[in-house]
Amino acid sequence: MTFVDEYAELLESKRSEIVAWMSQKRNEVPIPIYGSVDIRDAGWKVSVVDANHFPAGFNNIGDEEKPNTAVLLKTHIQREFPDCGWVHLYPESHTRNTGYVENLMAIKELLEIAGFRCTVGSVDFEDLGHLNGISGPLKLDPVEYIEFDGKEVMQIDGKTPDLILLNNDLTDGLIEGLGSQIVSPPPSMGWHRRRKSQHYEALQGYVDEMAEMLGIDSWHLMTEWFVSKDKCLDKEACRIELAAEVNQFLDRLREKYLALGIKREPVAFIKNDRGTYGLGIMTVTNGEQLLQLSNRKMKKLMYSKGGVDVENFLIQEGIPTVLKNEQDAPVEPVVYLVDGQASSWFYRINSKKSDIENLNSPSAQFESFSQSGGQYGEHAHSWHALVAELSMLAMGKELLSYGNE
Repeated sequence: MTFVDEYAELLESKRSEIVAWMSQKRNEVPIPIYGSVDIRDAGWKVSVVDANHFPAGFNNIGDEEKPNTAVLLKTHIQREFPDCGWVHLYPESHTRNTGYVENLMAIKELLEIAGFRCTVGSVDFEDLGHLNGISGPLKLDPVEYIEFDGKEVMQIDGKTPDLILLNNDLTDGLIEGLGSQIVSPPPSMGWHRRRKSQHYEALQGYVDEMAEMLGIDSWHLMTEWFVSKDKCLDKEACRIELAAEVNQFLDRLREKYLALGIKREPVAFIKNDRGTYGLGIMTVTNGEQLLQLSNRKMKKLMYSKGGVDVENFLIQEGIPTVLKNEQDAPVEPVVYLVDGQASSWFYRINSKKSDIENLNSPSAQFESFSQSGGQYGEHAHSWHALVAELSMLAMGKELLSYGNE
């Protein structure tokens, strides 16, 4: 019996306490309008392994989950922006990524179901009338900036939207002209500033409180991690230092696994401490592998969206997934949250990867909760929702620490 199954009854017996605790904590921080998390479930540990404040992939959620997701969007917008009737969706500049265009279509549909007018576009698309998606074209609305009271203001057809919904992770920096308007998520949560390690710092406190309430070791709800800073991996001295740090980290994990009777060799994921769309990630079982990197693998590890230099690395415990589909391919849940609540799921499946590898690659396939969620069990679903919602609290806490730009 796994940890997930063994403590399922305990989790349900504490449901009313958890709901009350969540309500209190949500009143203490700004709750994100939306977000998504990747979750790894090893049976003996369930943890968020990546958290995104500008989620793409809404097109992968099932039709049956759209009404509730739209209700949560409406609830959040009416509470935070009570005069809002028009939302403008500001996208990434992915003109060739048809999957991303489908995501924009899905967000637009959800906003319209919620009763809002929704336009889509940015100055990056000023010469385009539409973007091509998988299912067809997405109409773009022409965006321009005007000077108003000494500030630049974004307008569409001479009028200013009530709210700009960012679906752009701002890796390349702040977008000129948005600072004087109402924007959500706040630009200060973009990857030009945000760090993955800061999320885990904020998350740890919430996980510890929840574990204390449940009477369990918080280790079961949190991946182990540390940050290795200022690592110029093109220099041998930096690689040697990082290799030693990774070996120490793996030795500590090995001791914990032995104490708990976990019969696996620990693995470390090495990631850019900023967002990379799942790129620039390496899996190692010992530090010496970092000393044997080819130039190609070195460049892959140091890759960053937008060409930004990578020097700080998040070293994270690799959590194997116990979830598999009928073809025995590894599966991981991706939870989409609106107004801090788990609103929809899909499952990332990758038959070309092992249960410990990064599944976020071009060979990945996606299934909605209605297609495959039932086979993974109600117990697992409850744990996945819990850690996902803790992650949204951590995002709110991050924002308080960053301040709004």
